[in-house]
Amino acid sequence: MTQQARTRPDRSTRPLSQAYDTALLDLDGVVYAGGEAIRHAVGSLGAARDGGMHLAYVTNNALRTPEAVAAHLTELGVPAEPGDVITSAQAVARLIAEQVPAGARVLVIGGEGLRVALRERGLEPVESVDDDPAAVVQGYGGPELTWGRLAEASYAVARGVPWFASNTDLTIPGARGIAPGNGAAVEVVRIATGRTPRVAGKPLPPMHRETILRTGARRPLVVGDRLDTDIEGAWAGGVDSLLVLTGVTTAAQLLAAGPRHRPTYLDADLRGLLAGQPEVAPVGGAGGGGHGGGFGCGGWTAFAEPGGLRLAGEGEDPLDGLRALCAAAWTAAGDGAYEGDAGKALARLGW
Repeated sequence: MTQQARTRPDRSTRPLSQAYDTALLDLDGVVYAGGEAIRHAVGSLGAARDGGMHLAYVTNNALRTPEAVAAHLTELGVPAEPGDVITSAQAVARLIAEQVPAGARVLVIGGEGLRVALRERGLEPVESVDDDPAAVVQGYGGPELTWGRLAEASYAVARGVPWFASNTDLTIPGARGIAPGNGAAVEVVRIATGRTPRVAGKPLPPMHRETILRTGARRPLVVGDRLDTDIEGAWAGGVDSLLVLTGVTTAAQLLAAGPRHRPTYLDADLRGLLAGQPEVAPVGGAGGGGHGGGFGCGGWTAFAEPGGLRLAGEGEDPLDGLRALCAAAWTAAGDGAYEGDAGKALARLGW
């Protein structure tokens, strides 16, 4: 089914925590960064949970087990059980189990989260190509992942062993900045072998399937900081999404987003779960955006003009200005990505 390209953020007259039954929350860049809670995350999640929203934590990071992630969340002040955590390790383990015989050996290049997920599916993790594995799985291994482990994966993949990856995120946010993610390590093996793995994590269907199977969500809201995983994954699954600007996505990247990467809603942080979302409406012309009219939100009006995006008015909330700019840029771009200049307009908003 072909989805119509989104041209502006949606409105919600109700707080998102009341409009949706389950929040499918990314972790890195949304709830925490570098192991520390992101500002406003703990209080916002507690209020959403107390209001009846089910919280599920969905991460492409395959390093840690659900038990370890739940314990970490609880330490941060966000009570969680292992069953509340869904990882790309679980998704890729299910995918592998559907492709290899029961009890098969799997060469693991990654952390304990992968090993636990494989054992959950009745598979045997091994460490060497000499163990005659039926598959190779690669997941984020943290700073301890050595060059020798990537070489081991390359030897097996070059011999024709089926290759799987938990995810292909090129970067991962941390306390000191943006670090290489599992996708960067996958690229090393791809370059060495000329082959391509089967991938389970966001934004691909295996991760969405794993999440729905484990949470039973009926009206989920994907909450993430990445356009190419969280938001695209929601788009692929046909569910709504909230982008928070606490992780890797910049305002300029949001304006340039193609249809797959345009969120339903956007907010500064997880306080967005507790509020409604304002209307972004055409103004000054029936069509808006590029034909003499623009888009207004919260006192700001945005226009897509030949010289780039222009922002007029003086609203109280810079986020409303960004919402209006999104509408102008996405409408002008249609099914493509907006390539005009947005620098001056974003500078007015402090981005």
